[in-house]
Amino acid sequence: MKFPKRIRTYCPRCNTHTEHRVAQYRAGKRRAMALGERRYRRKQEGYGSQRRPEQKRFAKVTKKQVLVITCTVCGRKRPFLGIRLKRLELVDVVR
Repeated sequence: MKFPKRIRTYCPRCNTHTEHRVAQYRAGKRRAMALGERRYRRKQEGYGSQRRPEQKRFAKVTKKQVLVITCTVCGRKRPFLGIRLKRLELVDVVR
């Protein structure tokens, strides 16, 4: 699906419609010292099976693509549209 790189939509901080930049959401770097991560590593040590079962079959063919929009006036970022797509392409729209 082709989606414009810039859209004009409502910004809750500015309380008006403004131009927004569109980007694809990317997960941040995982923290090695987070409690869940330490617990997972401790359970994985030694002999035995996986802590969580490995998935054999997948029910879904696609993943949900989450877009992040950033207001060009105030810089506020917020998630926008979590839609199922095989391919997402951000394009410049000529007006």
